[in-house]
Formats: sequence, structure tokens, C-alpha cells
Amino acid sequence: MIGIEHVTWPPAPLRTERLVLRESEARDRPAFIELFASAEVGAHLGGARPRDELERRVPEVPGRRPGSFVTELDGAMIGMVTLAQRDPDRPGHIRPEAGEAELGYTFLPQAWGRGYAAEACAAALDWFAAARPGEPVVLCTQTANDRSVRLAAKLGFTEVERFEEFGAEQWFGVRSPLTGPPTGSPT
Repeated sequence: MIGIEHVTWPPAPLRTERLVLRESEARDRPAFIELFASAEVGAHLGGARPRDELERRVPEVPGRRPGSFVTELDGAMIGMVTLAQRDPDRPGHIRPEAGEAELGYTFLPQAWGRGYAAEACAAALDWFAAARPGEPVVLCTQTANDRSVRLAAKLGFTEVERFEEFGAEQWFGVRSPLTGPPTGSPT
């Protein structure tokens, strides 16, 4: 298996025109709780989680694992971008042995519609392409999540298949280093 598990972590913070992508810190905990308690955010992710449960279970420094970037705007967390190994037991793979890196992203509703997700994901994909040259990245989202499907296309992902999972139709795509957009923020 090749993918995110073979990169040096954490990298130096990634900086874009407006954002910083960095490892999680204790000060991010309230934003993590807000993110996972949000009904809007959870609409295509299996629903919001109860805030009281999150208050009890979210660790002091949440989301601290290889491939998990906090996306920061003006010193505050607005979302997260992840690159993680896709679970080999899930449907949707481009290799017989599985092990692909999978891009994921979630942002607080107040950050939606401003291009932050595209900017952050492009930076994370550029970092991964430098860390693991030649490795493709996959992405899976509900077909009902129009915004996410449009973002995937903007980032250079092409549809490979659709399948039923978690009670909904899923869009599964791949971004090959040869077919992805040029490095830098997508247009």
C-alpha cells in the first residue's frame, strides 16, 4: 500500500493567498465541536452529532494525525482538509490492492461559498504531490452534495464510478498527477 502513511508528518504550515493549513492545536477544539455538531455540515455526512457527546469525547487536541490539516483564516479554524488512506473494505478503489490516498474536507457554514475549500484542498493536494510524486488521490462524496461534486471537478477529479453507500448514491473520482490541474489554486 502506498499513500499518506509514508509521508513525514507534520509538514511546515502550508500557506496560500488567504489561508494557513497546519496541524491541529488545543485552541481548535471549539471549532471542531462546532463543525461536527452543525446540522448543515452533517447534511451529507450522516448527520450532526450531539454537542454534549462531542464535548465529552473530543480530545484536548482533536484531529491530530498524519494527513489532517486545520484550515485557518485570520488565526481561526474555519475547516479541515484530510488526506488519509481509503478504507480497503469500502467500495470505490482504483487499484486492486487498494491503499489509495483519499481527500476529504469539511468547512464551517460561514466559510462556504468563498473559495476557501478549493484553495485549501489545492494546497493539500500540491503538498501530497510533492511528498508522494506520481500517486493518485481519490475522493468520494454523495451525488446529492452538488457543491462537493463541483469542487471535485474544479480540483481536477474525474468520475470513476457511482455506488450506493451509507444509504445514498456516492460519486467516486480520481485525480491523477497527470490529469489534475496545474499546481497552485484552481481557477
